[in-house]
Amino acid sequence: MLGGMKSKAELMLEKGKPIEVNPDSIYKPITREERRFNPLKVPKSLEEAQPFRSKQKNSSASKSKSYVSRRAVVMEKSDKSKYTFLQALSTVRNDKTALRKAKNKERMERKRKEREKDDEGWKVERGRLKKQRYREEGKRVKERERK
Repeated sequence: MLGGMKSKAELMLEKGKPIEVNPDSIYKPITREERRFNPLKVPKSLEEAQPFRSKQKNSSASKSKSYVSRRAVVMEKSDKSKYTFLQALSTVRNDKTALRKAKNKERMERKRKEREKDDEGWKVERGRLKKQRYREEGKRVKERERK
């Protein structure tokens, strides 16, 4: 009985020689340089004709800080109290959402475990029902063959 021809790899393994590897078949990491695009230049006449929301907003950052960014902002007492109150509110809200998320995660985990346990029980029951169904089917087939 013929077993067919051996592959080149099988012959090389039998002789104890290393299998030849095509260097082009070896995966190499691809290096791509980051592409830089020149800024889009829109003529002033077109820019003025556009509605505000379509106008260019990405103006280049100025080299020196402006007066507005350098000046110190001192809040009045009423503004400061409002600001601290809003901060406290947002802290409470964030704590509540974090607690809600943690409880929800815990509840979902408990449900998942419950579902897995339930599925396991159903798996056993399904197996028993299949076994019973196939047994009955086999009996019917035997009965038909006898007749």
